[in-house]
Amino acid sequence: MTSRNPRDSRLRLVRPRPLAAAPRAVTQRSSRRPAPRPPEGTPPPAELARMARAGLADAARVARWADSMLGPGRDGATPDDKGTLSEATAERAAEELGLTPVQVRADWDTARLAGLVEVHGDIARPGWRLRAWNRDDSAVLRGWVALFDAWSLAHPEPADREASAVAEVVSAMPQVLSFLQLSAGPVPVEQLLDLLEQRVTELRTERCEIPYGPQPEPAPETAAPSDTDAPLAPLLDWALHALAAVGALTCADGQATLTPLGSWAVWVKLEQICVAAQSPAGNIEQPAADMLRGCAQLRPNAARAEYRAWLAARPVGSAVTELLAAARGEDALTRGLAFEALRVVGAPAEPDVRSVAEESWLRPYALLWLAEHDGHDPEDAHEVLTREESTWLWVDTAAAVADHGEAPLLVRHLESAVQPTVPALLDEVRAVGHPRTVQVLVALAAAHPDPALAKAVRRAAFQVHTGGS
Repeated sequence: MTSRNPRDSRLRLVRPRPLAAAPRAVTQRSSRRPAPRPPEGTPPPAELARMARAGLADAARVARWADSMLGPGRDGATPDDKGTLSEATAERAAEELGLTPVQVRADWDTARLAGLVEVHGDIARPGWRLRAWNRDDSAVLRGWVALFDAWSLAHPEPADREASAVAEVVSAMPQVLSFLQLSAGPVPVEQLLDLLEQRVTELRTERCEIPYGPQPEPAPETAAPSDTDAPLAPLLDWALHALAAVGALTCADGQATLTPLGSWAVWVKLEQICVAAQSPAGNIEQPAADMLRGCAQLRPNAARAEYRAWLAARPVGSAVTELLAAARGEDALTRGLAFEALRVVGAPAEPDVRSVAEESWLRPYALLWLAEHDGHDPEDAHEVLTREESTWLWVDTAAAVADHGEAPLLVRHLESAVQPTVPALLDEVRAVGHPRTVQVLVALAAAHPDPALAKAVRRAAFQVHTGGS
């Protein structure tokens, strides 16, 4: 773009690219760490996928029924957007599949947790994993791991237990599973209970819930049981049965043993954590915003590995909440990277991403994420955005480049604008009202080598600053 007449300057139309896919100003030295090998005795991926298909066969059957019977134009599957199967639909499926409504509901919930079926409003449709179920082992294994990650939702928790105690056990179970994986064999439940109690005590200490120093003892008649006094054995029993329900372990004769799938999944997550712990920035221990800034200098593949490791060390729900909170900050680069990390999360993040689609700062990112999640090609996902949303995203990405990139990259960013000419771009940029518009235009004017174009951009920046036209 070297024309000295900005009125005739044409912008080459290219598909917008996510900021994380843009060339980095700082190159990253490639890692020489050899590809990790699973523990000896771990079945090959094809055998693991066969096990996963067998364990999820009933869920896949219900998902295929939903695909054929509940598509667009047919009766709704759910009465609301929570994905709960309606009474009529459950009874209809039970009759046609030769099951009971209770079995249908259980298989339906499993299919949703594994990403085999997706619910949008009252419409059910197949997830991409169902489409690839018979031909893609990696899709099958990813579906099973998604179910494994959601083990605490797959089996009802005890109704008489406090939510805080349940949350503590869920947070402590990764250590229990790691111990089971390292033991490589049956472990007495009593030993797992001791480990669980130690880990829960550590979690409470970290929150300063354990009083230090001598404490007055309450009178016997006024003493009341608290969450910290409640025995953990019933909750451990619930956790083991929930993990058994998803096929991660077996529990019999007072002993628990990881299945080959469970052992492999725990090893994968431990390996992800180890990779992140060995990184120079130590991103696994950082809050989301700091982790994202630490990943800003990495190539896309290396950044995704960091995201996976960071996510593996946290409950999915809290990780998604933290990523969205980071996306709401002022740093546009962090916002873009937060949604790259949410792409790694996948289906479990959909409800939260959908809920922020009306927030102006996050809407374009959320719509692109949802489009890709719904099966759009990433190269064409931008078509779901309105012209105004595309322009807002262009300014936000330009702000990230101006803050963290180099001048040539900002100049090249002009090529990703949807407007065919520079004057049209400037008019729409001024109208969109992005709070960083002035800074972006000033930086672009300073960076562009064409004096006439730079002058037009500076004039536009001045008009935005003064509120003129």
